Amino acid sequence: MYTVREAAAEDFPGALRRVAELGYDAVELAGMHDLSVTELGQLLTDLGLKVVSGHVPLPDLRSSLEQRIETYLALGADYLVCPWLPPEERSNEDGFRSIAAELDQIGARCRAQGLQFCYHHHDFELVQFSGKYGLDILLLNSDPAHVQLEADTYWLKVAGVDPADYIHRWSGRVPLVHIKDVTASEPPTFGEVGSGILDWDEILKTSKKAGTKWYIVEQDRCPGDPFASLQISIENYRQLVS
Repeated sequence: MYTVREAAAEDFPGALRRVAELGYDAVELAGMHDLSVTELGQLLTDLGLKVVSGHVPLPDLRSSLEQRIETYLALGADYLVCPWLPPEERSNEDGFRSIAAELDQIGARCRAQGLQFCYHHHDFELVQFSGKYGLDILLLNSDPAHVQLEADTYWLKVAGVDPADYIHRWSGRVPLVHIKDVTASEPPTFGEVGSGILDWDEILKTSKKAGTKWYIVEQDRCPGDPFASLQISIENYRQLVS
């Protein structure tokens, strides 16, 4: 739902309805836009949409974790995801070690109540410290049962990391994959699945072997109507897996 965040801010039920009409059977939420759990749960049921996961900013995880866990469990989600780290939390190796310990504690609390916690990366976690990516430091210093990875194909590629190779490296710990393409333009930007330079056959084959449960279409910026981009991505994805 982050892809259509502007439309969702204006008319959240309408945005969800349009996503369902495009043929998506599940969503990853990026906020509830003032709907109650009961209202949103009924709307999702009416539209035949499952909530796979929800992105919850780190400040909210720190201040209201129990409330967020309760909300997403009530909506039937399987995953709770930290979507971003502020710069001051990730400027050096010690920062990644510290955030790993904190996320591990958050993940333990999620797991104890039936949710799997994940971390979603961008490109800044692929900066190296002492020969290791920041993201590797985060994962190596947290319990796999508590902190799993929501890999992002675009951000891996633009950081100079092969998406399939990285997903394979963390096989068994990547239940969610954000799928978006990388345009052939210079500089590259976000593209619909199957429209750019990524090797989707390899990415999807590797992800399946790695135990990925859900592929989540997310396009941070779209060249036109975000719903048109979502349509292109789902149609191309269906062709890739047919």
